[in-house]
Amino acid sequence: MGSILEKLGSAFVLGLILMAVVVFGFHGPAASDNAIAFGQAVIRYVHVFLGILWIGLLYYFNFVQIPTMPKVPAELKPGVSKYIAPAALFWFRWAAAGTVVVGLILAMHLGYMSEALTLQPGFQLIGVGMWLGLIMAFNVWFIIWPNQKKALGLVEADADTKAKAARVAMLTSRTNFVLSLPMLYAMAAYQTIPA
Repeated sequence: MGSILEKLGSAFVLGLILMAVVVFGFHGPAASDNAIAFGQAVIRYVHVFLGILWIGLLYYFNFVQIPTMPKVPAELKPGVSKYIAPAALFWFRWAAAGTVVVGLILAMHLGYMSEALTLQPGFQLIGVGMWLGLIMAFNVWFIIWPNQKKALGLVEADADTKAKAARVAMLTSRTNFVLSLPMLYAMAAYQTIPA
């Protein structure tokens, strides 16, 4: 078992196998009897998985990396800026894109995308959550990532530009942190108490 858990890919496959056991153990007949509901459950699962990856990394940046970096000795900072941050930002931005795309597919599949995006009665709560998610994804791709590339030295920039880019990326990440709190409430509460 240790050799399976040592590699992320193997652990991921094991998790998928266990998920399939749960899915077919509890919903085997439902999958064939009600394919539409089963499809919605699968789409929602993928949306939630990607959302956890995205927001989990957002919280890692805001709770761990940003506050800790000033305390890291100068000789150790390149380990974070050259290896950890670029890898985390890769998963962060693609999880953001995947969350939004799959979320929109889910809203279309459930038949409320236009009502939610136009904040129609009965769909305002999920609509607010969707708009906050769209704003956050925009921030990831068009503000945080371009500035992080400069700050981390992935594109050429002088020291002053790097410092300014790091501040813009941090403030935008902190903005996304702030927006994530009402966004998560809107997404979760709509499933239980639609408004």
